[in-house]
Amino acid sequence: MKQVIVEKQALVSEIKEKIAASTSIVITDYRGLRVDEVTELRNKLRNEGVEYKVLKNNLVRRACIDSGIEGLDEVLRGPTAVAFSNDAIAPSKIIFEFLKKHKKLEVKGGLLDGKVMDIAQLQELSNIPSKEILLSQLVGVFVTAMRNFIGAVDVLREKNEEA
Repeated sequence: MKQVIVEKQALVSEIKEKIAASTSIVITDYRGLRVDEVTELRNKLRNEGVEYKVLKNNLVRRACIDSGIEGLDEVLRGPTAVAFSNDAIAPSKIIFEFLKKHKKLEVKGGLLDGKVMDIAQLQELSNIPSKEILLSQLVGVFVTAMRNFIGAVDVLREKNEEA
């Protein structure tokens, strides 16, 4: 086999492994962004544990086919960069936040747990608060419930003392 074919097969295998290991994948078109803007986006993504790579569409398409994922043919056209992450929300949140300042970045689609997501679904995903915020809200609900319960017990105790 030619060396080029072997290298492409290795790249497809690497992409397939990244897809399997990722909870969330966001596919973008980076055309029109300056180098410093792409670097800024990469740094923001890297700080949250998200890997952002420019990949050839045919290699991503083959990796998706090998992974049993269908429905990305329309998304995999033109220049493509892919954000891979174990966090379900982080890539969408960071990319859509970046998109507010840099209109030339285009979100094309993505995957969440192996299921194809369109732009609207990814945008909804980006609006979900982070895991830390959700956990703090949950703790707040428990604290409020406990406070109300203690208040009710206090009122009952006071009534019993009066009687």
